[in-house]
Amino acid sequence: MKLGKIKKIVLGLPKGSLQEATFELMRKAGFPVEARSRSYFPEVDDPEILARLLRAQEIARYVELGMLDCGITGHDWIVESNAKVVEVAELVYAKQGLRPVRWVLAVPVDSRVRSVKDLRGKRIATEAVGLTKRFLKSRGVKASIEFSWGATEVKAPELVDAVVELTETGSSLRANNLRIVETVLESTTRLVANKKAWGIPWKRRKIEQLAMLLLGALRASSKVLLKMNVRASKLAVVSRILPSLHAPTVSRLADEDWVAVETVVDENVVKNIVQSLKRAGAEGIVELPLSKVIP
Repeated sequence: MKLGKIKKIVLGLPKGSLQEATFELMRKAGFPVEARSRSYFPEVDDPEILARLLRAQEIARYVELGMLDCGITGHDWIVESNAKVVEVAELVYAKQGLRPVRWVLAVPVDSRVRSVKDLRGKRIATEAVGLTKRFLKSRGVKASIEFSWGATEVKAPELVDAVVELTETGSSLRANNLRIVETVLESTTRLVANKKAWGIPWKRRKIEQLAMLLLGALRASSKVLLKMNVRASKLAVVSRILPSLHAPTVSRLADEDWVAVETVVDENVVKNIVQSLKRAGAEGIVELPLSKVIP
């Protein structure tokens, strides 16, 4: 029997600051990625995916043009490039954690600039020129905006009066004696798709599968599975202590006086409830990591 040709989607993955976190998320979702040094053609452990490693700044535009069927990039770069794409899923993760990042307007700590309006006629450096122009226009402020090729934080005050820079924790800004005047845009990572590709049923199904598993891996990253044995007479008390996605799963044991209880909970609450569970009669409490949570 002749085997048919395997259909493939072309997926853009971000090179640079998001690369390591994205590869780890892909692995947890069931799509391990292997990238050789200096190669822009990483291999994904899925015969239906061809991956391309590109700067996050470029991915939305290449998805819009159809050179990529889908890609992972920041909402900020979608806005910056004004790309017309389908935003399939919001993936809340960044270089240093599971949280949004911000583009902020920042000035030297001793600057007289206290508000956006104080920047009229001033010079601003940024990698996100289009984003900054639209922001200033919305505030009725005219200023000189220049593209920065990098190391933007060190340019104020000697070269420019202010910067618009991406920050996750603010530590780099503080280290360079800058203070934040205002947030320009809050951004999260997105899985985006080309509009024509989204209209092709098999491509859409594959992209939706990818989105579902990536979101499942993200949900699992902050949750654990708690398992324990409880006397049947104590079950009601233990159940009231346990937070869960829905209700705990309860299974009868060989000893009819006992039941097995398991539930998915936020990892950060375990330390606050484990002692109460013990006091309520739970025994053999086991905490297990999760790879994916699909609601």
